[in-house]
Amino acid sequence: MSNDTNILAALSDAMADAAEKAGAATLLVSARRRMPASGVAISPNLVLTAEHVVERDDDIRILLPNGSELGASLVGRDPGSDLALLRLERAAAVAAQAASRPARVGQIVLALGRPDSGGIQASLGVISAMGGPVRTGRGGLLEQYIRTDAIPYPGFSGGPLVDAEGRVVGINTSGLSRGASLTIQAELAWKVAETLKQHGRIRRGFLGVRSQPVEVSVTQQAALGREQASGLLLVGVERGSPADSGGLLVGDILVAINSQPVSDPDELLALLTGEVVGKPTPVQVLRGGQPATITVTIGERA
Repeated sequence: MSNDTNILAALSDAMADAAEKAGAATLLVSARRRMPASGVAISPNLVLTAEHVVERDDDIRILLPNGSELGASLVGRDPGSDLALLRLERAAAVAAQAASRPARVGQIVLALGRPDSGGIQASLGVISAMGGPVRTGRGGLLEQYIRTDAIPYPGFSGGPLVDAEGRVVGINTSGLSRGASLTIQAELAWKVAETLKQHGRIRRGFLGVRSQPVEVSVTQQAALGREQASGLLLVGVERGSPADSGGLLVGDILVAINSQPVSDPDELLALLTGEVVGKPTPVQVLRGGQPATITVTIGERA
């Protein structure tokens, strides 16, 4: 019994230490009319938070763990991933560290928030599921997301999910799935933050088609020279769109972009990244049962 008690005490101390460590980089973000939200300092002067809690571009106030308050300006926002990047008017003392190991189902984690001036708040749980890609309902596609059974208290959006070492596993938000809490993986969140820092927004590609999945027959697969069970039948091509200008036609079966197979609409959306915007891109289709490659200059989604 004594050993069990010591193990539980050690775990308890470890989680409290993790909350204290990550809490030093978990800030209060006041950028909306109702209650404040949370944010994570990812560098001495940059704060990552949830996009839906940033309702104004100016008069943003950040409360630091030591009780002092700083102004902040909006660097950029991405509704698709529900992330926004803020710049402090002067550097703070701490920055969070992203987890060095991938998250795993069953891992013990803490959801942290600083929704008021009373201090850090924490909710204990485990990672219950990992999934993706998933459409976010805000025009984006998350490559992977985390679900936990940690309770997302009011004001926790924009705060971190941390492991037992106090490293950030992801950014929590209730703005992507009709109020349900999801966690954006730290690797993706940091990547989005870097793009926002450089460009102020996330560019996403636009093709201008309506499509539906269809089966690719054995004969068509033989013509392609690879196994691919399905593709996207183009049922609409928007006039004047990149697809129209490039020569895609209603009835084509889209099977690949940039040599990457496409079998469903989510795969198509995932391939239309900012990296292909404005670039001539090979699009492979089945036309009349035979493969054809058409070069399309990908547009940018508004």
